[in-house]
Amino acid sequence: MELDPKRYAGKRLLRREIPLSSTTLRKALQNEHFKQIPAIRKEKSGSYCNRCNAAQSLLQMISCQICGSIHLYCRNCIQMGRVSACEYFYEWAGTAPEWPRHTKPCAWEGELTLHQQAAADAIEQAMKQSGKLLVHAVCGAGKTEMLFQGIASALENGKRICLATPRADVVRELLPRFQQAFPQVAVQALHGGSPDKTGDGQLILATTHQLLRFYHAFDVLIIDEIDAFPYHADPMLHIASEKAKKPRCASIFLTATPRLKERRQIAANTLPHVFVPLRFHGQPLPVPIVKMCFGLRKQLKKGDFPKGFIKWLHKRRNPSRQLLVFLPTVVLADTLQAEAQRTLHPFAQKILSQKQAETLISTAHAADKDREEKIQAFRNRETAIILTTTILERGVTFPSVDVAILDAGHDVFDEAALVQIAGRAGRSPADPTGEVVFFHEGRSDAMDKAIQAIQGMNRRAKRL
Repeated sequence: MELDPKRYAGKRLLRREIPLSSTTLRKALQNEHFKQIPAIRKEKSGSYCNRCNAAQSLLQMISCQICGSIHLYCRNCIQMGRVSACEYFYEWAGTAPEWPRHTKPCAWEGELTLHQQAAADAIEQAMKQSGKLLVHAVCGAGKTEMLFQGIASALENGKRICLATPRADVVRELLPRFQQAFPQVAVQALHGGSPDKTGDGQLILATTHQLLRFYHAFDVLIIDEIDAFPYHADPMLHIASEKAKKPRCASIFLTATPRLKERRQIAANTLPHVFVPLRFHGQPLPVPIVKMCFGLRKQLKKGDFPKGFIKWLHKRRNPSRQLLVFLPTVVLADTLQAEAQRTLHPFAQKILSQKQAETLISTAHAADKDREEKIQAFRNRETAIILTTTILERGVTFPSVDVAILDAGHDVFDEAALVQIAGRAGRSPADPTGEVVFFHEGRSDAMDKAIQAIQGMNRRAKRL
């Protein structure tokens, strides 16, 4: 019986995740190709989930329909499938897989700037030494392209690599870019909606939640947007990322907006880091403009756009730019959808004068099952204006957009979110000066800190 180690190694799988017959799996256990591990382990201090390491307080009793008894299950990682006390994880114990050693695997022929090249060299060195590195690069600095050199070197040495990011939309955007950059490499995308969950590629792009499926799998683990929700605030995902690493593994962290923890580590010289102060086209980050709108929240709740927002639309410097309108909640995005078709229609026509009216404006948020198609339509300039939530705050690139945040003082827009949202504008060398406007009815500390952070990064870039 031959089993492909690449299909099973580096994972802890539940029985239902293993596409083998009972007879074949039993023989594999007898031949020590797999070993069984209790799904819920018992220790003196209590019971723990062997997937996410959740403690007793996050486990719950259930009347099991599989075995007919009452026992614990883990509700902490239930979104990845139920882990019950009557089950086992199956861990590969056979021959370790041998990943190909590629010759010149990277087909990307672009050129890096001076600062990008310094970061790329630092990344490659950290990967070679199985070290740790934080890459602090401003929005639009070209973090993806900076990774190519190090990834190519790792692939030449037969290493397995994972790039994990908190958002599924970012995984979708990265997949074609990595497939084009590494055409001879098995590149695989894993997220909640991905059709293929085998996870047997040499180069894996995944949401951070998907790391829960892996155990001692990767020689190189890259965590993109470490400051983003839910990764930065969820201890389970930090545990998952640590368990996904091989005992000797390079750890590369990417961010445009490091949190206080990382800033303190940088200041104390306890976290190796490299800073990229400039966007790849060399132009500064757009600094947001702040506009007060009295009664803004009341107007939005009624389904009306603030007058200050409409006035700004009339005066935009470049009326042909597409428009990203950020809202704090899904409810508001849906509430304003009908009014947007009426009120924003003249502005949408100026952006895409050749398009039909019904295709000019759309909404996209996490609860929208069609968001992937809508985002792609916006990227293809088939849509002029998109109403969205923080789902598009980071990791997506549109060449020529203006950005408006309605109710920028809302709690959902923290400093990091506002910096990232502002970073959607001005990303193209052909149009590096997009407008960013914070509409509010009361300035928040987050708004002030975001503006100060952007101005500070621009000053550092100017000095360098």
